[in-house]
Amino acid sequence: MSPSPRPTKSEASPSIYQPTTETNLIIVIETPTTPGPTPPKTAVAPKPTGTPKPRPVPVTTRQPTISTSTATRPVPPTAQPTLEEEPAITSPSSSTEIAKDGSTTEKVYDILEQKKSRIDSELFLYDTGFGVVESSVYRYQGFRDGLEVMHEEGVGDSFFYLGDSSDIGYKIGLVNVAAFIAQSMKETIKYDACDENSWDLVNGKYPLSNACGQLGQSYQDYHCPENEKHMECKVDPNMKITATTHAKWYGAPAPMFCGSKKEYPFTGYWNYGLECNLAWVDPPKTCDVYEGQKAGGFDNTSPVANNSGRTDVEGCCWWGRGVIQTTGICNFGKLNYFLGARAKQEGRKSRYPSIDFCKTPDAICNSEEHQELKWVAGYFYWINALQSYSVGDWDYITELHKFVENGMEGDAFINAVSGIVNRGCHNPPCGTGALDGGPERADNFRKVLAVFFE
Repeated sequence: MSPSPRPTKSEASPSIYQPTTETNLIIVIETPTTPGPTPPKTAVAPKPTGTPKPRPVPVTTRQPTISTSTATRPVPPTAQPTLEEEPAITSPSSSTEIAKDGSTTEKVYDILEQKKSRIDSELFLYDTGFGVVESSVYRYQGFRDGLEVMHEEGVGDSFFYLGDSSDIGYKIGLVNVAAFIAQSMKETIKYDACDENSWDLVNGKYPLSNACGQLGQSYQDYHCPENEKHMECKVDPNMKITATTHAKWYGAPAPMFCGSKKEYPFTGYWNYGLECNLAWVDPPKTCDVYEGQKAGGFDNTSPVANNSGRTDVEGCCWWGRGVIQTTGICNFGKLNYFLGARAKQEGRKSRYPSIDFCKTPDAICNSEEHQELKWVAGYFYWINALQSYSVGDWDYITELHKFVENGMEGDAFINAVSGIVNRGCHNPPCGTGALDGGPERADNFRKVLAVFFE
């Protein structure tokens, strides 16, 4: 794909507005020509040069790395990523039965505990564009807490598999964990992001309506299969949410937000070329849309459509969240049905009875009390999409066992896993395109195995 040109600053002064979660305050950075809506405000700044992906009916997205230097400011990515969609979670169909074994589980936990420092310092790493540092969003304790929840409590009869009672059972469990971490490193950890970033450039602009879906997707239309539609979240046109995390490169778009057409009749775009840090002008200008902002601002001079033609953000609160980007009304609905407030309301066991994932999907990224949620959402996906995967002669649990039994050699297993996560099949291309980032995912897997088994 050809590079997207960097927008140049127009002679006409655009209207720049800044989001606020509590009020509809409009802060004019330059003389507006046309009033526009007032997006919500957030002050959190994680991730750099990349972007995590959404996920609905098999596929993955990533934003290329931004080159930076101390002499020149970085420019945004020049190529659009390939979309990773998350399959709507379906009921387990693996032909291989799995069971828990207490001694195996304890051995897996013991090894993880011994390796916790290396997991944080060698695996959970964020690429700043200038080098790698430990992630601030994804830490060992949240990973471990979430693993215990999804192994020991699970969802109904399903749970995160940590191996059987055989002599190599603990290795099987650790390899399952390693495959999960390897995909998570590619999807979100390297970007230090929990919320999906706005990365889809449309005619050189980042539409604010990217919250509704990127690369032509519509997240509020990610429906469950007919027999599971009763689990979906209902779309509330009045729901108003601002993302917790976002990209951090020079001029990077602000956090995604959603709100009603009454509040935001239309939305424009994020002008990443706008200079906002001008302390010497009268009056002084500052970059205050989000913490750590160096440039950029909202421009609502006129409506700007995303790749599906949307210019509003009504009902657009279902962007990707968590370590493997839970996306859409089906997947959030299932979290709520099995783990959240709806389970409690309908008399089922609920791990998070006070959290309604259909009303507060942002709890995955912003809950201080349950910081493991960003991991739990990913484990939930893994249990339902990977551990239950059985297509043709390829069954995930069977292949997991084979990989360990055969000495953990080769990339065939992890490449198939990457295909399921990224494209929805174990042997891509499969209608949604070629595997994105296969070598990186395989390299991640080898890194995790080295930490676990050295």
